[in-house]
Amino acid sequence: MNSPPLPSLLGVFAHPDDESLLAGGVLAQHHSGGARTGVVTATWASASRRAPELAAALAVLGAGPPRLLGYGDARNPESAPGESRLVDAPLDEAVSRLVAHIRDFRPEVVVTHDAVGQLTGHPDHVRTHQITLLAVGAAGLEPLYPEAGAPWQPSALYAATHSEAGVGRLGTLLERVGKSMLTVPDAYVTTTVDVSPWAGVKWAAVLAHQGEVARERPLPGILARLPESERNEIIGTESFTRLTPGPVAGDPSRLLA
Repeated sequence: MNSPPLPSLLGVFAHPDDESLLAGGVLAQHHSGGARTGVVTATWASASRRAPELAAALAVLGAGPPRLLGYGDARNPESAPGESRLVDAPLDEAVSRLVAHIRDFRPEVVVTHDAVGQLTGHPDHVRTHQITLLAVGAAGLEPLYPEAGAPWQPSALYAATHSEAGVGRLGTLLERVGKSMLTVPDAYVTTTVDVSPWAGVKWAAVLAHQGEVARERPLPGILARLPESERNEIIGTESFTRLTPGPVAGDPSRLLA
């Protein structure tokens, strides 16, 4: 008996490389299963140095061309000169931009950051989480943002997350370079996906972000200095929290399985 097809999947993340680190395995899994996949990146402009790296990473994952909201990184003024930082942008404006991408792509599933902003609590992660919650709710409502296209309601919204028990060696590695470690209670995780069959693709996508790999403190650089077996152990599992019950066709467990 054939398994039902995997659903179309749209990732919404704050920075280039977040998509590969947090959901690269699931994106590769869905693409290999014939599903449409895409990624919206909230910060760094199309003319910035990280945009070509993002395009290369998405090509590895099979996630199409970059979709950029065009805002500035809260901690890097070179990310989008002349544009508002994501954390300073009017909320309604940012939601409208994301609604347009959701309605254009028409995903069954959306994946974004968790409420604490992943392990480091980066303010752009937190803001992207907030914007995505609002945009997923608004995308299916015809009276809201009529200029953003025809309504489309995703079936489910998931947040990529790290639980207290599931963070493993990653927490220690971040602490060694002076980074915070924000986790969620284990019960917060509703879906854990073994992405080890796609670990090679995921790691190739991370490596496409060459500027971050070359640095000492960002996670791509930390992972690049590890033995392959240890790195694969860390990147071989991805955890998520389902945030919306939403209408689901078929088996809900298949959404990210």
